[in-house]
Amino acid sequence: MAERSTSPYKCLFEVRLLHHYWLDDGATVFDALPADRRAERLLAYDIRPILEVVPTPSTQKKFDGLRCIFKPTRQGFVVAVPDGTTTAADTLFSFVVSVADGRFFDYTVLTFRPQAIYESFDPSDNTPDRITYRYKEAVPVLSNLSGATRGAGPDAALFLSCDYPAPSAGDPVESLVLSGGALLQLTSDNPGATTQQLDGDATKLPVYVNQADAPVIVPPAGVVGAPGRGVQLSDEVPDDVFALINLTAVRGDNDAFSFVDGTGAAKTPTPVYQVRFRNRSTLWTYLDKQTGAVISAKTAPLPLTYFGNADNSQKKQQKPSHGIVKAQMSGNKITQLVSEIYI
Repeated sequence: MAERSTSPYKCLFEVRLLHHYWLDDGATVFDALPADRRAERLLAYDIRPILEVVPTPSTQKKFDGLRCIFKPTRQGFVVAVPDGTTTAADTLFSFVVSVADGRFFDYTVLTFRPQAIYESFDPSDNTPDRITYRYKEAVPVLSNLSGATRGAGPDAALFLSCDYPAPSAGDPVESLVLSGGALLQLTSDNPGATTQQLDGDATKLPVYVNQADAPVIVPPAGVVGAPGRGVQLSDEVPDDVFALINLTAVRGDNDAFSFVDGTGAAKTPTPVYQVRFRNRSTLWTYLDKQTGAVISAKTAPLPLTYFGNADNSQKKQQKPSHGIVKAQMSGNKITQLVSEIYI
Protein backbone atom coordinates (compact mmCIF):
# COMPACT_ATOMS: atom_id res chain seq x y z
CA MET A 1 0.00 0.00 0.00
CA ALA A 2 1.31 3.42 -0.96
CA GLU A 3 2.10 5.74 1.92
CA ARG A 4 0.16 8.96 2.22
CA SER A 5 1.42 11.96 4.11
CA THR A 6 -0.65 14.93 5.21
CA SER A 7 0.39 18.37 6.41
CA PRO A 8 -1.70 20.09 9.07
CA TYR A 9 -2.90 23.56 8.13
CA LYS A 10 -3.50 26.56 10.33
CA CYS A 11 -5.93 29.39 9.61
CA LEU A 12 -4.06 32.61 8.82
CA PHE A 13 -7.07 34.94 8.86
CA GLU A 14 -10.78 35.10 8.18
CA VAL A 15 -12.76 37.86 6.44
CA ARG A 16 -16.50 38.19 7.00
CA LEU A 17 -18.61 40.17 4.53
CA LEU A 18 -21.81 40.97 6.42
CA HIS A 19 -24.73 42.81 4.82
CA HIS A 20 -27.27 44.36 7.15
CA TYR A 21 -30.16 44.04 4.69
CA TRP A 22 -30.02 40.30 5.37
CA LEU A 23 -29.12 40.55 9.08
CA ASP A 24 -31.01 43.43 10.70
CA ASP A 25 -34.57 43.01 11.99
CA GLY A 26 -36.56 46.04 10.90
CA ALA A 27 -35.15 49.02 12.76
CA THR A 28 -33.07 46.81 15.08
CA VAL A 29 -29.44 46.50 14.02
CA PHE A 30 -28.07 42.95 13.89
CA ASP A 31 -25.53 43.66 16.64
CA ALA A 32 -28.34 44.62 19.04
CA LEU A 33 -30.26 41.36 18.56
CA PRO A 34 -30.08 38.69 21.28
CA ALA A 35 -27.18 36.27 20.84
CA ASP A 36 -29.41 33.34 19.87
CA ARG A 37 -31.11 35.36 17.11
CA ARG A 38 -27.75 36.57 15.79
CA ALA A 39 -26.58 32.97 15.61
CA GLU A 40 -29.81 31.99 13.82
CA ARG A 41 -29.35 34.77 11.25
CA LEU A 42 -25.77 33.78 10.52
CA LEU A 43 -26.75 30.13 10.05
CA ALA A 44 -29.10 31.17 7.24
CA TYR A 45 -26.75 33.81 5.79
CA ASP A 46 -24.77 33.21 2.58
CA ILE A 47 -22.94 36.02 0.80
CA ARG A 48 -21.61 33.83 -2.03
CA PRO A 49 -24.58 34.27 -4.42
CA ILE A 50 -24.29 38.06 -3.93
CA LEU A 51 -20.58 38.90 -3.90
CA GLU A 52 -17.66 37.01 -5.41
CA VAL A 53 -14.16 37.30 -3.93
CA VAL A 54 -11.00 36.07 -5.68
CA PRO A 55 -7.29 36.65 -5.02
CA THR A 56 -5.50 38.93 -7.47
CA PRO A 57 -3.10 37.11 -9.86
CA SER A 58 -0.02 38.19 -7.87
CA THR A 59 -1.63 37.08 -4.61
CA GLN A 60 -2.52 33.72 -6.12
CA LYS A 61 1.17 33.26 -7.04
CA LYS A 62 2.13 34.00 -3.44
CA PHE A 63 -0.45 31.47 -2.25
CA ASP A 64 0.98 28.87 -4.60
CA GLY A 65 4.49 29.51 -3.29
CA LEU A 66 3.39 29.33 0.34
CA ARG A 67 0.94 26.46 -0.32
CA CYS A 68 -1.83 28.64 1.07
CA ILE A 69 -5.44 27.56 0.83
CA PHE A 70 -8.06 30.17 -0.09
CA LYS A 71 -11.61 29.06 0.68
CA PRO A 72 -14.85 31.03 0.18
CA THR A 73 -17.34 30.56 3.03
CA ARG A 74 -20.97 31.46 3.66
CA GLN A 75 -19.83 34.59 5.50
CA GLY A 76 -16.79 35.51 3.38
CA PHE A 77 -13.51 33.62 3.08
CA VAL A 78 -10.61 32.13 5.00
CA VAL A 79 -6.92 31.70 4.17
CA ALA A 80 -4.87 28.88 5.73
CA VAL A 81 -1.17 27.97 5.58
CA PRO A 82 0.74 24.79 6.39
CA ASP A 83 1.48 24.70 10.11
CA GLY A 84 4.96 26.10 10.72
CA THR A 85 4.92 28.45 7.70
CA THR A 86 6.43 31.88 8.32
CA THR A 87 5.31 34.99 6.47
CA ALA A 88 7.34 38.18 6.04
CA ALA A 89 5.99 41.20 7.91
CA ASP A 90 5.47 43.24 4.70
CA THR A 91 3.62 40.50 2.79
CA LEU A 92 0.51 41.88 1.09
CA PHE A 93 -2.43 39.78 -0.03
CA SER A 94 -5.06 41.43 -2.25
CA PHE A 95 -8.55 40.29 -3.19
CA VAL A 96 -11.01 41.54 -5.79
CA VAL A 97 -14.66 41.79 -4.76
CA SER A 98 -17.20 41.80 -7.60
CA VAL A 99 -21.00 41.79 -7.59
CA ALA A 100 -22.61 38.48 -8.58
CA ASP A 101 -26.24 39.60 -8.07
CA GLY A 102 -27.21 42.99 -9.51
CA ARG A 103 -29.97 43.39 -6.92
CA PHE A 104 -27.16 44.10 -4.44
CA PHE A 105 -27.18 47.68 -5.73
CA ASP A 106 -30.87 48.13 -4.87
CA TYR A 107 -30.50 47.77 -1.12
CA THR A 108 -26.90 48.80 -0.38
CA VAL A 109 -25.85 52.23 0.86
CA LEU A 110 -23.63 54.32 -1.46
CA THR A 111 -24.73 52.52 -4.62
CA PHE A 112 -26.23 55.71 -6.05
CA ARG A 113 -22.60 56.72 -6.42
CA PRO A 114 -21.49 55.73 -9.93
CA GLN A 115 -18.43 53.55 -10.43
CA ALA A 116 -17.68 54.87 -13.88
CA ILE A 117 -14.48 53.96 -15.75
CA TYR A 118 -12.23 56.80 -16.95
CA GLU A 119 -9.39 56.78 -19.46
CA SER A 120 -6.74 59.38 -18.70
CA PHE A 121 -3.56 60.46 -20.46
CA ASP A 122 -1.12 63.31 -20.86
CA PRO A 123 -2.54 65.50 -23.68
CA SER A 124 0.91 66.94 -24.39
CA ASP A 125 2.24 63.50 -25.21
CA ASN A 126 1.57 62.80 -28.91
CA THR A 127 3.97 59.89 -29.28
CA PRO A 128 2.68 56.57 -30.70
CA ASP A 129 3.37 54.76 -27.43
CA ARG A 130 1.51 57.28 -25.25
CA ILE A 131 0.28 55.58 -22.08
CA THR A 132 -3.42 55.58 -21.28
CA TYR A 133 -4.31 55.08 -17.62
CA ARG A 134 -7.65 53.54 -16.71
CA TYR A 135 -9.37 54.30 -13.43
CA LYS A 136 -12.63 53.20 -11.83
CA GLU A 137 -14.41 55.75 -9.71
CA ALA A 138 -15.52 55.32 -6.08
CA VAL A 139 -14.11 51.82 -5.55
CA PRO A 140 -13.45 51.24 -1.82
CA VAL A 141 -10.13 49.75 -0.74
CA LEU A 142 -10.62 47.91 2.55
CA SER A 143 -7.43 47.31 4.50
CA ASN A 144 -6.19 46.05 7.86
CA LEU A 145 -3.67 48.91 7.80
CA SER A 146 -6.38 51.57 7.96
CA GLY A 147 -9.33 49.68 9.45
CA ALA A 148 -11.05 50.78 12.65
CA THR A 149 -11.96 48.86 15.81
CA ARG A 150 -14.98 48.77 18.08
CA GLY A 151 -14.56 47.53 21.64
CA ALA A 152 -11.27 46.79 23.34
CA GLY A 153 -8.99 43.95 24.31
CA PRO A 154 -9.52 40.40 23.08
CA ASP A 155 -13.18 41.15 22.29
CA ALA A 156 -12.38 44.07 19.96
CA ALA A 157 -14.08 43.85 16.55
CA LEU A 158 -11.71 44.46 13.62
CA PHE A 159 -13.31 46.33 10.71
CA LEU A 160 -11.53 46.81 7.39
CA SER A 161 -13.31 50.12 6.76
CA CYS A 162 -11.69 53.28 8.03
CA ASP A 163 -13.60 55.26 10.63
CA TYR A 164 -16.17 57.79 9.49
CA PRO A 165 -15.01 61.22 8.33
CA ALA A 166 -16.35 64.60 9.40
CA PRO A 167 -18.94 66.19 7.10
CA SER A 168 -17.63 67.66 3.85
CA ALA A 169 -19.26 70.12 1.47
CA GLY A 170 -18.87 67.58 -1.33
CA ASP A 171 -20.67 64.70 0.42
CA PRO A 172 -23.52 63.26 -1.67
CA VAL A 173 -26.66 61.44 -0.52
CA GLU A 174 -26.11 58.31 1.62
CA SER A 175 -22.70 59.46 2.89
CA LEU A 176 -21.94 58.48 6.49
CA VAL A 177 -20.36 61.17 8.65
CA LEU A 178 -19.38 61.87 12.25
CA SER A 179 -20.74 64.95 13.98
CA GLY A 180 -20.07 65.50 17.67
CA GLY A 181 -19.60 61.78 18.19
CA ALA A 182 -22.93 60.93 16.51
CA LEU A 183 -23.19 58.93 13.29
CA LEU A 184 -25.26 60.75 10.67
CA GLN A 185 -26.35 59.71 7.20
CA LEU A 186 -27.06 62.20 4.45
CA THR A 187 -30.60 61.87 3.08
CA SER A 188 -30.01 64.28 0.19
CA ASP A 189 -27.14 65.70 -1.83
CA ASN A 190 -25.14 68.76 -0.88
CA PRO A 191 -25.33 71.72 -0.89
CA GLY A 192 -27.70 71.99 2.04
CA ALA A 193 -27.91 68.24 2.59
CA THR A 194 -30.47 66.88 5.04
CA THR A 195 -29.40 64.16 7.48
CA GLN A 196 -30.76 61.53 9.83
CA GLN A 197 -29.03 60.41 13.02
CA LEU A 198 -28.29 56.69 13.12
CA ASP A 199 -26.98 56.78 16.69
CA GLY A 200 -25.90 59.50 19.08
CA ASP A 201 -22.79 57.43 19.84
CA ALA A 202 -21.16 56.13 16.65
CA THR A 203 -19.09 53.61 18.64
CA LYS A 204 -22.27 51.65 19.42
CA LEU A 205 -22.61 50.71 15.75
CA PRO A 206 -20.30 48.69 13.49
CA VAL A 207 -18.05 50.50 11.02
CA TYR A 208 -19.91 50.32 7.73
CA VAL A 209 -18.23 50.67 4.34
CA ASN A 210 -18.25 54.43 3.74
CA GLN A 211 -17.21 57.04 1.22
CA ALA A 212 -13.81 57.58 2.88
CA ASP A 213 -12.78 54.02 1.97
CA ALA A 214 -12.35 55.02 -1.68
CA PRO A 215 -8.75 56.33 -1.86
CA VAL A 216 -7.76 59.62 -3.45
CA ILE A 217 -6.37 59.07 -6.96
CA VAL A 218 -3.07 60.81 -7.71
CA PRO A 219 -2.34 60.35 -11.44
CA PRO A 220 1.16 60.78 -12.89
CA ALA A 221 2.28 64.32 -13.61
CA GLY A 222 0.57 65.77 -16.68
CA VAL A 223 -2.16 63.10 -16.82
CA VAL A 224 -5.68 64.60 -16.84
CA GLY A 225 -9.21 63.26 -16.68
CA ALA A 226 -8.89 60.96 -13.67
CA PRO A 227 -11.72 60.82 -11.09
CA GLY A 228 -11.10 62.15 -7.60
CA ARG A 229 -11.37 58.82 -5.77
CA GLY A 230 -11.14 55.18 -6.80
CA VAL A 231 -8.57 52.73 -8.10
CA GLN A 232 -6.40 52.20 -11.16
CA LEU A 233 -7.44 49.28 -13.36
CA SER A 234 -4.81 46.80 -14.49
CA ASP A 235 -4.13 43.12 -15.02
CA GLU A 236 -4.40 42.88 -11.23
CA VAL A 237 -7.62 44.88 -10.92
CA PRO A 238 -10.31 44.01 -13.51
CA ASP A 239 -13.04 46.26 -14.87
CA ASP A 240 -15.79 44.58 -12.84
CA VAL A 241 -14.14 45.31 -9.48
CA PHE A 242 -16.59 46.59 -6.86
CA ALA A 243 -14.11 46.72 -3.96
CA LEU A 244 -10.57 45.69 -3.11
CA ILE A 245 -9.43 44.03 0.11
CA ASN A 246 -5.76 44.50 1.01
CA LEU A 247 -4.31 42.60 3.96
CA THR A 248 -0.73 43.09 5.16
CA ALA A 249 0.91 40.62 7.54
CA VAL A 250 1.86 43.17 10.22
CA ARG A 251 0.28 46.46 11.23
CA GLY A 252 2.83 48.36 13.25
CA ASP A 253 0.51 50.75 15.08
CA ASN A 254 -2.12 48.16 16.07
CA ASP A 255 -0.99 44.56 16.33
CA ALA A 256 -4.57 43.31 16.71
CA PHE A 257 -4.85 43.77 12.92
CA SER A 258 -1.67 41.73 12.21
CA PHE A 259 -2.18 38.14 11.07
CA VAL A 260 1.31 36.91 12.02
CA ASP A 261 3.23 37.15 15.28
CA GLY A 262 6.76 38.43 15.88
CA THR A 263 8.26 35.26 14.39
CA GLY A 264 6.12 35.40 11.22
CA ALA A 265 3.93 32.48 12.31
CA ALA A 266 0.13 32.53 12.11
CA LYS A 267 -1.33 34.15 15.22
CA THR A 268 -3.46 32.42 17.81
CA PRO A 269 -6.28 33.28 18.01
CA THR A 270 -6.80 33.86 14.30
CA PRO A 271 -7.81 37.46 13.47
CA VAL A 272 -11.31 37.84 12.07
CA TYR A 273 -11.77 40.92 9.89
CA GLN A 274 -15.22 42.33 9.19
CA VAL A 275 -16.63 44.24 6.23
CA ARG A 276 -20.08 45.63 6.97
CA PHE A 277 -22.44 46.84 4.26
CA ARG A 278 -25.21 49.11 5.49
CA ASN A 279 -28.71 48.60 4.15
CA ARG A 280 -30.36 51.51 2.36
CA SER A 281 -32.86 53.77 4.14
CA THR A 282 -35.68 55.37 2.14
CA LEU A 283 -38.76 57.50 2.67
CA TRP A 284 -41.67 55.05 2.67
CA THR A 285 -44.71 56.34 0.78
CA TYR A 286 -48.01 54.41 0.82
CA LEU A 287 -50.17 54.57 -2.30
CA ASP A 288 -53.62 53.31 -3.23
CA LYS A 289 -53.06 50.34 -5.54
CA GLN A 290 -56.24 51.15 -7.47
CA THR A 291 -55.79 54.89 -8.04
CA GLY A 292 -52.11 55.50 -7.29
CA ALA A 293 -53.06 58.31 -4.92
CA VAL A 294 -50.78 58.95 -1.94
CA ILE A 295 -52.39 57.67 1.27
CA SER A 296 -49.57 58.58 3.65
CA ALA A 297 -45.84 59.09 3.76
CA LYS A 298 -43.33 58.70 6.56
CA THR A 299 -41.59 61.83 7.69
CA ALA A 300 -38.19 60.16 8.15
CA PRO A 301 -36.36 57.45 6.16
CA LEU A 302 -36.71 53.84 7.31
CA PRO A 303 -34.26 50.99 6.68
CA LEU A 304 -34.91 48.29 4.09
CA THR A 305 -34.52 44.81 5.58
CA TYR A 306 -35.37 41.26 4.59
CA PHE A 307 -36.48 40.42 8.14
CA GLY A 308 -38.93 42.48 10.15
CA ASN A 309 -40.58 45.79 9.34
CA ALA A 310 -39.16 49.14 10.36
CA ASP A 311 -42.63 50.75 10.19
CA ASN A 312 -44.28 49.51 13.36
CA SER A 313 -47.49 51.40 12.52
CA GLN A 314 -48.29 48.88 9.76
CA LYS A 315 -50.27 46.08 11.39
CA LYS A 316 -50.28 44.07 8.16
CA GLN A 317 -46.50 44.25 8.00
CA GLN A 318 -46.49 45.81 4.55
CA LYS A 319 -43.09 47.06 3.53
CA PRO A 320 -41.32 47.95 0.29
CA SER A 321 -39.52 45.43 -1.84
CA HIS A 322 -35.79 45.97 -2.14
CA GLY A 323 -36.06 46.16 -5.92
CA ILE A 324 -37.29 49.71 -6.55
CA VAL A 325 -35.83 52.85 -5.01
CA LYS A 326 -36.69 56.16 -6.63
CA ALA A 327 -34.54 59.26 -6.42
CA GLN A 328 -36.51 62.48 -6.17
CA MET A 329 -34.61 65.20 -7.97
CA SER A 330 -34.35 68.98 -8.00
CA GLY A 331 -32.24 69.71 -11.04
CA ASN A 332 -29.16 67.50 -10.65
CA LYS A 333 -29.57 67.22 -6.87
CA ILE A 334 -31.09 64.19 -5.17
CA THR A 335 -33.48 65.49 -2.53
CA GLN A 336 -34.79 62.15 -1.22
CA LEU A 337 -34.70 58.40 -1.83
CA VAL A 338 -38.23 57.01 -1.90
CA SER A 339 -39.81 53.55 -1.69
CA GLU A 340 -43.41 53.27 -2.86
CA ILE A 341 -45.74 50.75 -1.22
CA TYR A 342 -49.08 50.03 -2.91
CA ILE A 343 -51.82 48.99 -0.47
